[in-house]
Amino acid sequence: MKKKQIGIFSGSFNPIHVGHLILGNYMCEFTHLDEVWFVVSPHNPLKNTDELLDDDVRLQMTRLALSDFENLKVSDIEFHLPRPSYTIDTLTFLKNNYPDAEFTLIIGGDNWMNFHQWKAYEQLRREFPIFIYPRLNEEIVIPEQFQKNIQVVNAPIVEVSSTFIRNSIKARKNIRAFVGEKVWEFMMEKGLYR
Repeated sequence: MKKKQIGIFSGSFNPIHVGHLILGNYMCEFTHLDEVWFVVSPHNPLKNTDELLDDDVRLQMTRLALSDFENLKVSDIEFHLPRPSYTIDTLTFLKNNYPDAEFTLIIGGDNWMNFHQWKAYEQLRREFPIFIYPRLNEEIVIPEQFQKNIQVVNAPIVEVSSTFIRNSIKARKNIRAFVGEKVWEFMMEKGLYR
C-alpha cells in the first residue's frame, strides 16, 4: 500500500498569515505531497520568544486559518513533546507513530542557510526528504551528495512576515488581507499584538 505523503511545516505562526497558506497550498498542488501539516511550535530554540503569544492562542489562530482547506492540517504534536522543540525529535516521533505515512520536512531558504545549527542536522538530512522553498535574494545551494533527498521547490515568493503583521497591528493598520478574515476577526476581538 502506498504511504500517505505528508509535508511538515513547523513554525511559531505568530501569527499565521497568507504567505504560510500560499506555501502550504502550493506544496499540496504542485508536489507529490497529499497533505501539509502545520506544526505549531511552542518554542523554537533558535528564535527569541519575547513577542510569542500563548501556545493555545497561536494554535487557535492556525486552526481558524486552515479551516477551509481540506489538505492543510493543524498539528499540536510539539505541545506534547519535551521542550524546546527540535525538528529531529518531532519527525522521529511522527515516523514511529504514523507508519502509514512518509514525512517530508518543509523549510525556507533562510533555514537551509543555518541548517548546520539544527540538532542532529546530519541525521535529519539522511533520514527525511527535505523541500526548501526560496526566499527573496537568496541562492540555495544543495551539495550534490544530498540532492537525492533534498530539493528546492519553485514555490511563489511571498514577502509577508509575522513580524510585519505584528508591527502593522501595533501601528493600527488594517492588514486583514494579510491574515484572512477569520484570523483578523479573532485578533481584533482578543486585542492581540496591540
